Amino acid sequence: MKGRVVVLDIAFAADFGGDINFASTTRPFIEGLGERLAAWVDHHDHDAHKDFEDDERFILATKAQHGACPEMITPEMVKSAGAVDTVVAHVDLDGIYAAAKWINGGVELYDGADHDAWAVDTRKAVPSPRGLLVDHALRGSFRDTQLKRNIVWWLVNGTKSDGYKRSIVEAAEAFQPRYDQAVYIAESYQLDRNIAFVDARGMSEYDKTELLLLGQQKAPVSVVQGDGMISIAAAFDSGWNFVEILGLDGGMPTRVSLPESRLQEVLAKIHAVG
Repeated sequence: MKGRVVVLDIAFAADFGGDINFASTTRPFIEGLGERLAAWVDHHDHDAHKDFEDDERFILATKAQHGACPEMITPEMVKSAGAVDTVVAHVDLDGIYAAAKWINGGVELYDGADHDAWAVDTRKAVPSPRGLLVDHALRGSFRDTQLKRNIVWWLVNGTKSDGYKRSIVEAAEAFQPRYDQAVYIAESYQLDRNIAFVDARGMSEYDKTELLLLGQQKAPVSVVQGDGMISIAAAFDSGWNFVEILGLDGGMPTRVSLPESRLQEVLAKIHAVG
């Protein structure tokens, strides 16, 4: 990374144990940047936020305070940070929108762009057609680095560049069959108290995120059994903490994956809580 750096939508590493944690990963990164760090803007909960309250470069919030990162970025913030040579951002929709907004001087990328990022990152609302296009493109080709660059510059250019948009549309179209398959599988969800469960073993490719979200429309917790693994999810603000409930070393509190051999244990423990 060259010159002065801004970090956007990058959470402090979790302290659930293991080799990757705040002390081994995040703090050395911060100390390594030193005075080159222009700003760090993030909205993921972490106990270490309090250690940086007196450092104006750190604009840190919780997920409850800000469901997405772009809404935190303002023209005043960008101006105050000064010249920046490198933008480091999470490469999901939320982070990509944050990076583009910073490059755009902190000005909202289009009317409703901040809400689109919030809708996608919280899954509490449906984004606009533009937000949905980007969401589906990323979910269809998440490992495509060039696609992510194209999205940034499409946004910075006011979503007016047909060249960038073409690749985004193609990626979104490629995602559609996986979305449709998730909708089809969701018809087989079975309800058992606080759990919506579906057996998706042997099914052709489907979007697991969409399938889990569809399950949450039926019950507080959705459980998908795949080929060899089970995935468990709940809304980000639901209060569910599967890391604690299932005794895991780390991970997102509201979305985890486990070997399918633990299925009955998982169902029993979730039933016991709810």
